[in-house]
Amino acid sequence: MASNPFAGFAGRISQFRQAFGNTRTVDPKLVPLVAGVGLGVLLVCALVGVLTGYPVLGTVAGVSLGLSGALLVFGQRASRAAIGSIEGRPGAAAAVLQSMRGPWLVTPAVAFTRKQEFVHRVVGRPGIILVGEGSPARVAALLRQEKRRVARVAGETPVHEVSVGDGDGQVPLRQLQMHLSRLPRALKAGAVGPLETRLSALGTSDPPLPKGPMPRGRRG
Repeated sequence: MASNPFAGFAGRISQFRQAFGNTRTVDPKLVPLVAGVGLGVLLVCALVGVLTGYPVLGTVAGVSLGLSGALLVFGQRASRAAIGSIEGRPGAAAAVLQSMRGPWLVTPAVAFTRKQEFVHRVVGRPGIILVGEGSPARVAALLRQEKRRVARVAGETPVHEVSVGDGDGQVPLRQLQMHLSRLPRALKAGAVGPLETRLSALGTSDPPLPKGPMPRGRRG
């Protein structure tokens, strides 16, 4: 039986409509911003086209660039809304980490407490990043403990510690992806996988993370 070539497209449209509806519910500025960017770019391109004697070309370019700009703004606002919807919940940092694009290998809850403090391990081009969430004092102790554990196989690889939160010295959840992406590179791309393999040999306990969908989106 032949597959429907429009099934995938229809599915993406349905996902987009759902994401748009969910984001608009919590972000009243979404529609004005998306529409303003799209129309603004279109008008600027059309005006440039008229002034240069290519009104049709300017309009066509404006439609394309305006749509791209509107989608970019929507993606950023949708990602921010998704992160905001889970902020403060146990395991929120793990969800944000697992939605990152690129060569990031994430192992949730490599260390945790009964009071739902967690340390998640990320391996990427900057090296090893230990990300803690929960009570700052207990998270600091967990981070120190896990850093000593990974040091056995880390060798010369840098080990970064990140505490998620809004206090002094912490990284807000909405800025977590950006913070990691700005860390200095220390590993070649081909070294990320083998390092994670060595670290996985340390083993982990079954993490008591809440089940549920992960927020998806672009880097915040």
